[in-house]
Amino acid sequence: MIFRTLFVIGLAASAAAQVKDPDWRTLEAETLRHFQALVRMDTSDPPGHEAPAVAYLKGVLEREGIPVEVMGLDPKRPNLLARIKGNGSKRPLLIMGHTDTVGVQADKWSFGPFSAARDNGYVYGRGTVDDKDNVAAALMVMLLLKRSGAKLDRDVIFLAEAGEEGSVKFGIQYMVENHYAKIDAEYCLAEGGGAVRRGGKLRLVSIATSEKIPYAIRLVSKGTAGHGSRPLRNNAILSLSRAVAKAADWQTPMRLNDTTRAYFERLATISPAAEAARYNGLTHPDRRRAIQEYFAENEPGHNSMVRTSISPNMVSGGYRVNVIPSTAEATLDIRALPDENFPAFLEQLKKVIGDSKVELVPAERDTRPVAAPSRLDNEAFRVLESVAKKLYPEAVTLPTMLTGATDMAYLRARGMQCYGIGPMTDEEDGPKGFGAHSDQERILEAELHRFVRYHWDAVVALAASK
Repeated sequence: MIFRTLFVIGLAASAAAQVKDPDWRTLEAETLRHFQALVRMDTSDPPGHEAPAVAYLKGVLEREGIPVEVMGLDPKRPNLLARIKGNGSKRPLLIMGHTDTVGVQADKWSFGPFSAARDNGYVYGRGTVDDKDNVAAALMVMLLLKRSGAKLDRDVIFLAEAGEEGSVKFGIQYMVENHYAKIDAEYCLAEGGGAVRRGGKLRLVSIATSEKIPYAIRLVSKGTAGHGSRPLRNNAILSLSRAVAKAADWQTPMRLNDTTRAYFERLATISPAAEAARYNGLTHPDRRRAIQEYFAENEPGHNSMVRTSISPNMVSGGYRVNVIPSTAEATLDIRALPDENFPAFLEQLKKVIGDSKVELVPAERDTRPVAAPSRLDNEAFRVLESVAKKLYPEAVTLPTMLTGATDMAYLRARGMQCYGIGPMTDEEDGPKGFGAHSDQERILEAELHRFVRYHWDAVVALAASK
């Protein structure tokens, strides 16, 4: 194992030796200029209007002599594709970022959501960590590959895609169903991972190798309408309330896969003794129940990582205070493990609810296809791990299963090995409201620049001729 790791690091160093290392300090202003230009564009989804971002990227790439294709279902929601050719001795490498963002409530932002304002070492704005950081990093990698004249064993393909935040039919679904040959690759680097700092100390680097599958299920309860002064036992809201409580309280079975097993094993090595004991004891027959209960109360992210999760997030019913409604409904946000047999899971959920007056109805949502986790024993993961060790030497690298969803699922379902990477963020930023989808989304300028280098080193190690 030690020899194999050293061998991969040696190959990465050999590839890097064939490509001149950029002058990173002089590139920072250029990186920041492109990044701020992208953040200043309102590409909120909905409604989705990624065309200005694509036009900007197209102009930058074409001025450097990099050929570009623009394609999509809607001219307002295009996808951009650029390719730098290698000698074809290895299959291509795809680097991907999405140009859309979630929406904003502008009045809640101290800095304008599309201002890309700089303050105290941070850049603020929607998309700064989801996902215009990946778009800007991939753009810089393409520019640097072209300028360096690097000899490549693989084609390097850049896909700037639309619609990831809720309209995949315009983005990755469209590309997979209509232009897959143009993006077909052995490996893909996209969003989802990143380095994490806690209390000012760098702790870990996560590489996303798997993700849960999102489903939405409506619980529809029916009863008899009547006057509110005469309560009824078959009140639809009463039945619905019991059903929601049973669904939310159901401790679904715990299952680990290669990614989550390695994640907890490695996390234990950098955790305080009490935390390490929990992570190491997760499968112990006498301790696992108590540990899972602790996760549910104190570490909800880890609780979701080990099981198919259910969260009741929307409820509706009734229209007057003195009228018993005949129907009421709630919508469950279900995030399934990659290997979950979902029809069988729904049958079990019906039994858990145990009420014939409550119907389970699939609800429309932008889901993702079922896909097996990406491998931990191949060249791509080992390279990402070695580059992380070089740039974040004090951190341990953790393969991670995302509890949210990304467009990598569409590619993994086709057999592509996909890995989510990202910049360093502070663990405290999320609870403070500074994280992805928050009202003060932000990124450290220095970490944007280190992420560009991470991206570059990984692409060179994977694609450059050795």
